[in-house]
Amino acid sequence: MLHWHVHGSWSTAFVQGRHTCLLPVLPEGGPWGGGRPAAWDWPAQAQEATPAQMRERADEIDVVVLQRPEEIELTERWTGRRPGRDLPALFVEHNTPKGDVPTTRHPLADRDDIPVVHVTHFNALMWDTGRAPVRVVEHGVLDPGDRYTGELDRAAVVVNEPVRRGRVTGTDLLAGFADTVGLDVYGIGSERLREAVTHPDVAIGGDLPQDRLHTEMARHRVYLHPVRWTSLGLSLIEAMMLGMPVVALATTEAAVDVPAEAGVVATDLEVLREGLRAYRDDPELARAAGAAARASALARHGVDRFLVEWDRLLDEVVQGAPARGRRDVEDDVAGTDRPPGRLEPAL
Repeated sequence: MLHWHVHGSWSTAFVQGRHTCLLPVLPEGGPWGGGRPAAWDWPAQAQEATPAQMRERADEIDVVVLQRPEEIELTERWTGRRPGRDLPALFVEHNTPKGDVPTTRHPLADRDDIPVVHVTHFNALMWDTGRAPVRVVEHGVLDPGDRYTGELDRAAVVVNEPVRRGRVTGTDLLAGFADTVGLDVYGIGSERLREAVTHPDVAIGGDLPQDRLHTEMARHRVYLHPVRWTSLGLSLIEAMMLGMPVVALATTEAAVDVPAEAGVVATDLEVLREGLRAYRDDPELARAAGAAARASALARHGVDRFLVEWDRLLDEVVQGAPARGRRDVEDDVAGTDRPPGRLEPAL
């Protein structure tokens, strides 16, 4: 299949499957030809290919997994095959809609030959996808292991580009939370945070390699997810898998993804601050909530379930195989400790 490296953590789970993934690589790199990422360790079936190599191997490509509208034209240019017509295709929608959200129309809404695969049920609900077939395959995350120590009576926060994205990532809320518990903020662009937040108890953790980031996160008593508008932050799922209790805004998919025993999810800022205080002051309470968070995240977002559902979709699109029922998926993941996720029929 043809697949671009766009979202590192999502793609890291996706390329663990049984399929060979051709990753476009261009001499200048950039968003259309970055090849394999340097920050993640990907398996051998994730292979780089230049446009010339893709043209030579065009007959071997049985599906393209699109993630940006521009990739439709690039695929045709590089392979000589049109996604959705000469080449089976799926479009993964990672993002929440922007603009006038209730009526935001998806770029593929006027096509019925390329299914749109949402990563959350919230996204499927909020996007206007018109005639496009719709599927939902919830996130799969590689288990980083139970690393929780909670030795620091502070909260970890992971947000990318907190200054540029501002209210989207809840950057304006950080100072208020820091009045309750000290915050260490990690992520791409976090080094600019002083431009927006000057609170003395907001520290910048920087953009760390993933394994080191996970270790640092797990040293904190609690994970804070202040993001207002995102599909479902993979760092939130990773924090739960690390065994961390979480305090999160009850917005988008986070509102239903964190069970009550695993953390505090609310839209009332005082309730969220009370949650931070409770976990800061009671390490045993924090550890118990973190254990519940880990169990929930492994069950709902384990990579085995994720890959089974993706195999099902790819088979359906490539072979025109009839969609299998829920029992078939359950049989596929039998023997694992993770129940199957949810696959929605076409809407």
